[in-house]
Amino acid sequence: MLFLIYAVLGVFAGIIAGLFGVGGGIIIVPVLIYSFGLLGFPSEHLVHMAIATSLACIVTTSVSSIYAHHKKGAVNWSLVALMAPGIALGSWLGGLTAVGIKGEHLQIIIGVFALYTAWRMWNKSKQEAVQKSLTPTLLVPVSAGIGWASAIFGIGGGSLTVPFLSSRGVLAQKAVACGAALGFPIALVGTLSFIYSGLGMESLPEKSLGLVYWPAWIGIAVFSTLSARFGAQLAHKLSPELLQRCFAAFLCLVGLNFMLSGIMDSI
Repeated sequence: MLFLIYAVLGVFAGIIAGLFGVGGGIIIVPVLIYSFGLLGFPSEHLVHMAIATSLACIVTTSVSSIYAHHKKGAVNWSLVALMAPGIALGSWLGGLTAVGIKGEHLQIIIGVFALYTAWRMWNKSKQEAVQKSLTPTLLVPVSAGIGWASAIFGIGGGSLTVPFLSSRGVLAQKAVACGAALGFPIALVGTLSFIYSGLGMESLPEKSLGLVYWPAWIGIAVFSTLSARFGAQLAHKLSPELLQRCFAAFLCLVGLNFMLSGIMDSI
């Protein structure tokens, strides 16, 4: 039964990853928290294991999504190269931070940010995009912040990368493609950070490497990798305006989910 849940979860996560350039973690993390609870995992490790396993799943999902976007010529690899070092550094620090952080307050903060960003993207989707400067001075700290927040919440980074690039005048399809490409270093470095952080922890369940639960990773990764290409192909069939509107609506759901989860955990 749990494998079926992981398979269905993988399909949906893959489609979302390819369509919006995100890792699908916004869906994966809540479901993993629920399923790990059913398995009786220790409560003190449950959320961290869900986040770590989500990032491990995004490693494989992002590869499939990147390939599909690259075939369309939508990935700006020079921009990805500028952002990748900051992303990697932020992801490593985010994984280390998450182990000892009280996450409900950060969930509320990032939820508010996501809702604000969604509102701006929705209202600006009809405006002509004007390319703005993307200098290393700007990209390094922004990339580090994106990597840090993404690793903490187990998301691929597109939820933050795509709105940022869109605000700088990058077209929707290219912003989504770059978000997918940057999801790989976020997920890879974040996963390694969670593995490192969990190696000395006691009471972790069997079949875990650090804080990553491998049975869930395998079930989700296989199906999400297959479906990510479909999502990426769909993204290039939509108009930039419609894609930006769809992403804004998706980001609104992301923000509401983080806010409600943070509030419920605080009660």
